[in-house]
Amino acid sequence: MIARFWPVHGVVGENGGFYFRYHDRKMHRHFVFDGDVRIQNHRKLEMIRDEVLREVPGCAIASDQFSRLMDLAVDFAEDVGPLGEDAIDKIVQVFKRHGAQAKVSSIHVNGWFGSYDKLSMCKDYVRYEMKDNLELNNSAYAFSGDSPNDEPMFEFFENSFAVANIKNFISRIEHKPAYVAAKEGGQGFVEIANRLISLRP
Repeated sequence: MIARFWPVHGVVGENGGFYFRYHDRKMHRHFVFDGDVRIQNHRKLEMIRDEVLREVPGCAIASDQFSRLMDLAVDFAEDVGPLGEDAIDKIVQVFKRHGAQAKVSSIHVNGWFGSYDKLSMCKDYVRYEMKDNLELNNSAYAFSGDSPNDEPMFEFFENSFAVANIKNFISRIEHKPAYVAAKEGGQGFVEIANRLISLRP
């Protein structure tokens, strides 16, 4: 929906599992894995889902899980909780026990199979859809995030930003954003955008 109706160039989704771009009245979809691998990974994530719900009281599967294609999102602070650090760490441990990746966002623990992340897919998007190279032209781009799973982006981008929500998880982040907004959520993103606009020559 975002790729089709919002005024954006494209969307990188589910921790880098895919990107979508609506261009010339056609939706272009690029996935890390083909359909067979995605089905196999989905079955393994279903096993993890059952274990997480059994082992971590109070958590839940994210309300938008029905529309997810690549990962499993376990809710600890959106429609439940918020749960404490011990519960969050336990959810992460269940994923890792099965050989899956696990990253903490501001409301979910997201888990998936594969070595990709937001940064690897972002590089692919810029290479294939914008005909540019992030490694060579880093300073021409900026990234804004809100949670620990954005850490690869904070580390890579010279111009890295975060909304104030990041302060709740700052102890989980080794590579921190260069700038943190005073406000949270959407208002924080507006603050960052206005600041960038004000710096334009």
